[in-house]
Amino acid sequence: MLSPFPANRWSRSARTVGRWAGLGASAVLSAVILLIAPSVNPAAIPSAAADPCPDVEVIFARGTDEPPGVGRVGDAFVSALRGRTDRSVGVYAVNYPATKNIFAAADGANDASGRVQYMAGACPDTRLVLGGYSQGAAVMDVVTAVPLAGFGFGQPLPVEFADNVAAVAVFGNPSSKIGGPLTALSPLYGYKAIDLCNGGDPICSDGRDVRAHSTYVQSGMVNQAANFVAGLV
Repeated sequence: MLSPFPANRWSRSARTVGRWAGLGASAVLSAVILLIAPSVNPAAIPSAAADPCPDVEVIFARGTDEPPGVGRVGDAFVSALRGRTDRSVGVYAVNYPATKNIFAAADGANDASGRVQYMAGACPDTRLVLGGYSQGAAVMDVVTAVPLAGFGFGQPLPVEFADNVAAVAVFGNPSSKIGGPLTALSPLYGYKAIDLCNGGDPICSDGRDVRAHSTYVQSGMVNQAANFVAGLV
């Protein structure tokens, strides 16, 4: 059963829902088209964990134009997390096109939400970690902060699944430029989220260093996120 949330968290929830209503759920999805540059140096799909119910499962959405899988940032994040815990860590790559098409992000949000709900039923003791890079970060914004269906998003995540999600880690999140980081936008997940923006990254800040959007692994932020998540799973 979901633990009762403090009253102040529910008041934050009401304010956040109102804020999203003002922005429109399409704002994050539109940002994918307007702000996200193609990702570079894609990685191969990581091997899935043999255990059907691992201790931890990372549900990760890759960046724009990366091939199917979790992408370079997702692969590095999973590897870093495995090195920081003795628990078994499975991986689920969010299934979506990762193109510049606005509806592609909605497809990813639907798939990620469906995976959370499936795992909560099939493996209720597995601690889930939501993650995403670039457009994938926007996918997780929708999953964790948009409570209503619309603009292609048809599977809002019911609040009772919040306890199944131990942590959220996103990188190069375009929503930081249009409404604030995920830590501020999501009342149910923001307090257990880390939203990292590389210095000068134009996708998530007012900077103009285009290269910064492709150096999250080299910057050490992947390790920073893994340290944060390891403390929660």
